[in-house]
Amino acid sequence: MEWWRDYFDAQYLLEYEPIFAPELDRRDVARIMDVLGLPSDSRILDVPCGQGRHAHLLAEAGFDVTGLDYSTELLKRAKARGTGTHLRYERGEMRTLPKKWSGRFDAVLNLFTSFGFFTHPSDDAKVIREFARVLKPGGVLLWHGGSRDGVVRAFITRDWWTSKDGTMIGHERSFDPLSGVLTVHTTVKGQRKAVEREHKIRLYTATRIAELCADAGLIVEQAWDGWRDRPLGRKSSEMLLLARKED
Repeated sequence: MEWWRDYFDAQYLLEYEPIFAPELDRRDVARIMDVLGLPSDSRILDVPCGQGRHAHLLAEAGFDVTGLDYSTELLKRAKARGTGTHLRYERGEMRTLPKKWSGRFDAVLNLFTSFGFFTHPSDDAKVIREFARVLKPGGVLLWHGGSRDGVVRAFITRDWWTSKDGTMIGHERSFDPLSGVLTVHTTVKGQRKAVEREHKIRLYTATRIAELCADAGLIVEQAWDGWRDRPLGRKSSEMLLLARKED
């Protein structure tokens, strides 16, 4: 079974607790709204939406938001924050979005390094094609994730931190330059028994993402240094890309 099918659970939320902060979510959403420049009633698909930290705030700002995720645990957390006529959540995966969604959305969001999960690179290309399919002509894809160039340049082999309840989380990383796959081995030690597991993400350059987008009829118009309002550079460890669907 592929790692992503059961990884995104309560343990995942504890593992990344330090960066799941409301102030960071608000910062990200403000940047999203600024970059998209869409009317407040526009239709937005957040996929995968996780626990709804971006979708919820975008709906509060007046957008019509659909969130899709594979994790039942994260969807439960998202729905607990509230749903309504302008905010709904569905379970599914990125490779096979609902057929009824063709040409529905003004924007698709793929955020927080939520790409490159699958074993075969061809599945990543399929994901981009699905994003393009559900966009309206002239609609935009906003893609946020790791930049292979910057990650490899300043590669961090290990780090650790402590959660609010005293749990210690440690990461050990390795990178295969041939496949482009980053492997992260996680060790969790707390009041309960120790937990060890790992996940894998295929890292991409901006050039390759732009090629995948072009093959799907999306043209990357802008590239930033992560969430910062400055151009993507060779030292950038994250990138934010805006791609538009051809009319």
